Amino acid sequence: MNLLIDSTNNLLTKIRIDDKEYQQEVDSPRHQNIFGFLMRCLKEKGISISDITDIEVNPGPGSFTGTRVGVAIANALAFALKVKVNNQTPPIEPVYSSPPNITVPKSAIVN
Repeated sequence: MNLLIDSTNNLLTKIRIDDKEYQQEVDSPRHQNIFGFLMRCLKEKGISISDITDIEVNPGPGSFTGTRVGVAIANALAFALKVKVNNQTPPIEPVYSSPPNITVPKSAIVN
């Protein structure tokens, strides 16, 4: 069974299992639950994670968190199932559209 994960848009997750495509839209990036959505898709199709024989993931560019989580799920499944991701041995590196916007916590600022 072939699995495709595309979570590069943090408001829309796409999962394709063989020839069936599923989409989940959310109103906020905080509501994006990629793994939960994947599990619901597998259950609807009547298959389990162990049935996955090939994984494809869109590595980006895209939203920082959505891309990172989708690639991490693909890599973790590939390691556990001993399968390839995007036709290569994992890990697959995410491609971000911009660097992360990380700020210094206020408690770390010394006056």
